[in-house]
Amino acid sequence: MRIRWLGHSAFHISTDTDINILIDPFMRNNPACPVNAEDVKADIICVTHGHKDHFGDAVELAQRNSALVVCNHEHSVYLSQLGLETSGMNMGGTIEEAGIKITMVNAIHSSDMDFIEGIGPGGSSSGYILELENERKIYHSGDTGIFGDMKTVINDIYQPHIALLPIGDRYTMGITEACIAAKWIEPEVIIPMHYNTFPVIEQDPYQFKDMVEKTTETKVAVLKPGETYQE
Repeated sequence: MRIRWLGHSAFHISTDTDINILIDPFMRNNPACPVNAEDVKADIICVTHGHKDHFGDAVELAQRNSALVVCNHEHSVYLSQLGLETSGMNMGGTIEEAGIKITMVNAIHSSDMDFIEGIGPGGSSSGYILELENERKIYHSGDTGIFGDMKTVINDIYQPHIALLPIGDRYTMGITEACIAAKWIEPEVIIPMHYNTFPVIEQDPYQFKDMVEKTTETKVAVLKPGETYQE
């Protein structure tokens, strides 16, 4: 299994059976992304919410790859009208696609679609628990502030092995809150995200790594955009 960070909150996950999963594929207009959208394969695209820096290139990538887009119900309706194959869902629900179990979980954030004229309603913002074929679980929190479900639902029920958490502050958790979230979730590994894409979310990921590893048993894998965590 390989997890490649594409900058911001965009990830490309390649499973042991060569299923390619994209999460929040913000690429073309992402100043941190070193990868061309044309070079990325996708079987499944998961979208956490309707902001343009997360919805990103989902439509183009889905069309080019004939990929399934997993998203909330409201986004599913919108994308279906564009002719895309979608799987709409909502909080607490689980679907299975290509041997991957995908559970939608809460996130504390807005979700209106700001990339269409006039801004359109986008339902609720979400995170995802991905259970891969080898039973490893990855939690992508989406954009979120810290909230109690991280302890009582994400950890107690889903127990992810790997967590992808924002540390950029302003629009999401900052480093201090993300360190508390690390204690609550107790994953084996955290990959920080949603930082240093733009000046307003500049952070030092090594400060986060140092704080987490001094106070928990969790390891922090700091990646540069384009780099891969593999196991």
